[in-house]
Amino acid sequence: MAEEMVTFDEFKRMKLVVGTVTSVEPHPNADKLYVMKVNLGGEERQLVAGIKPNYEPQELDGKQVVVVANLQPARLRGIESNGMLLAAQFDDDVVVISPERPVPPGAKVL
Repeated sequence: MAEEMVTFDEFKRMKLVVGTVTSVEPHPNADKLYVMKVNLGGEERQLVAGIKPNYEPQELDGKQVVVVANLQPARLRGIESNGMLLAAQFDDDVVVISPERPVPPGAKVL
């Protein structure tokens, strides 16, 4: 089955920004989830991300990540997530998407 295509205008509606992870805690009700605080430049967001099997908290603390900032909030195992961290997955490995070099939190991804 072919994947559904999105128009350029639909893609432009996504707000992709760089954030800096300021804290990482294990989710109290899930084995594979972290609850993270991410500085998006002028605001801090709480994200829930299913990357615990692939990263230790200290690997993520201070790391710059790409976030979908205008995604509707979702509750994951009882905790609200206010955005989505982007990552690449192949087999059982997950790799967080990061800018090549440091940029200010809140920088737009083009």
